[in-house]
Amino acid sequence: MSKRTVVAGAAWLALTVLAFLADPILGAVVLIFGAIGVVMVQLASTWDEHPDFEAREQARAERRKVKWEANAPARDRDRERYQAHKARQAEKAARAQDRAER
Repeated sequence: MSKRTVVAGAAWLALTVLAFLADPILGAVVLIFGAIGVVMVQLASTWDEHPDFEAREQARAERRKVKWEANAPARDRDRERYQAHKARQAEKAARAQDRAER
């Protein structure tokens, strides 16, 4: 936790106690909105630590490239099987055409 968050939490706690001593409704409002404020301070303190869009996309592209290279043999096998299938289909069509011409 950052120092800023600790200071905000301490200030929130002190203001909440003072507000509850003055009026319970005011104390509840300070409690709720102060908690939201402390959470926002915590989230804001770590905002710059997260990668930006470009960094996330670069990491994603690298993972996809590794996966693509790992699957290259399977794509080669599929391509060979498809070429063999096309050759069989062409041969079958040629035989059918020869029969039709006779």
